[in-house]
Parts: sequence; structure tokens; C-alpha cells
Amino acid sequence: MKLLRVGDAGQERPALLDADGTLRDLSGLVADIDGALLADETALDRIRVAADTGALPALDDPGVRVGPPVGRIGKVVCIGLNYHDHAEETGAAVPAEPVVFFKAADTVVGPHDTVLVPRRSVKTDWEVELAVVIGRTARYVSDDEDPLAYVAGYAVSHDVSEREFQIERGGTWDKGKNCETFNPLGPWLVTRDEVPDPQALSLRLWVNGSLKQDGTTAQQIFSVAEVVRYVSQFMTLYPGDVINTGTPAGVAMGQPEPKPYLRAGDVVELEVAGLGRQRQGFKDA
Repeated sequence: MKLLRVGDAGQERPALLDADGTLRDLSGLVADIDGALLADETALDRIRVAADTGALPALDDPGVRVGPPVGRIGKVVCIGLNYHDHAEETGAAVPAEPVVFFKAADTVVGPHDTVLVPRRSVKTDWEVELAVVIGRTARYVSDDEDPLAYVAGYAVSHDVSEREFQIERGGTWDKGKNCETFNPLGPWLVTRDEVPDPQALSLRLWVNGSLKQDGTTAQQIFSVAEVVRYVSQFMTLYPGDVINTGTPAGVAMGQPEPKPYLRAGDVVELEVAGLGRQRQGFKDA
């Protein structure tokens, strides 16, 4: 299934995109697309049955805003330097273990919402990523378990970053990762059954129509399954939590000088195969 949330920011309602591309209203069936729903197989089965039988009403509003596909996100866990080609382009050593950092849940916005270039920013950068959405509580996932069984589904994520704040201002990466609007997510949450192999997905990103990133999750240093298992050893993952799994080569930081960092007026488009497409205009905060 392709689940999403539509409506004004803070007032989104649950919806489903059916096989014919018609937007269907789920608000008569479930309250929201959130961790509580993703952990409830019975409720998800009700949605599947309603979708299969044509019982869901169409949403007749082609201009409706698409919000983040998951509401009330508890935490956004991010994995840095997780693609061989990205580590190479930035001159970083391949990490022996996943590099883990966080984005605050309030950085998450809709896939087509405006992204704000922070005040005094000189190095705002783009990063297309595969996002993993957790569907079952995961703690200390063992070697004999399938970590993907804890996954509800997948989405497109844009891990916008300010590199000067991140790297040159001391401390951890957090200052460069948690600026307002720095994590567009969506348009859809695509349930796990529709993504048979998360290591076989292409990712692409364009800036002002020019292709900048063109990669595949096959290049990940640590697979989605490895990441879920690893992170669960250090923190509990709850239904509705999001993991951004890293970006392939092609970011501004890896380009020759003068590096083409983002400015107000730029337009970024990005996609992950089968998971939909985003488009954001950038403006000054």
C-alpha cells in the first residue's frame, strides 16, 4: 500500500493512493498514519480490504497539500557516510561501524513544502536518502532474527544539511542537521510488502533541473537490515520512528570548487524508485 497524509500543516488526514493513482480518504477508517496504526496489523488489514473492495471514497481535491506520510514521529535516526561512493567523494574513511546521529522530529515537513536556507548559511547541501519507517518495537534485535520484520515501510527522505554548521563550527553534527524544514519526507509510506529488496533501489536528485545524484542502495556500506539491527543495540526503536539510511555520491560538498551550495530560489527534485518524488523550492529563513 501507498499511505500518505494530506491537508494543511498540522491538520493532515490519512489517505491512500490506489493502484489507479486515485487518492482515497482513510479518515473514516483510521485516525492517522502514525506509529499506533503501523503497529496494528488488524487496522492495516482493514485498510487493505477496503482498498481491494473499492470501499474507500475518492478525495476530489487535486491541489491538496501532501504532508509527511507519518504523523507524531518519535525520533529520526540518521546514518552518515553509508555509501561507498559518498565516502570516497568526501575523502572520508569507510566507517567500521555505522555513523549515527539524530534529527529532531520537528525538522520533518511535507515532500513539496518550502525549505528554508538558514540565516548566515553558506553551505546548505542536498542529500537524497531512503527512509525506513519502523512498525514494531525493536530492541536488541538478535543475529538470528530478520531485522526487516520490524520495518513497516519505506519513504523518500531529503536530509538537508548545512555543512559549515555541521563540520566547521565545533561539536557534533547536530547544528548542521536540525535547522527548520531540513527533512522533507514522503510523498508516501510504501509498505514493506511492496519493496521486496531495499538494497535494489535507485535514488536520484536534481538541482534546478540538473542531475546531481544518481545512485543505488546496492552501494550502501551497511544494509538496511544491518542498520536496523545495529541501531537497536543502542536504543529502542518504536513504531513510527524513522531511520534515514544515508546518501550516495553527488552532494555539493563533494563537488569541485566553487561548490554549488543551495541558495534561495533554487529548486530541488528527488526520487527513490517506487517510493515517489519530491520537489522543494528554497527560500531564505
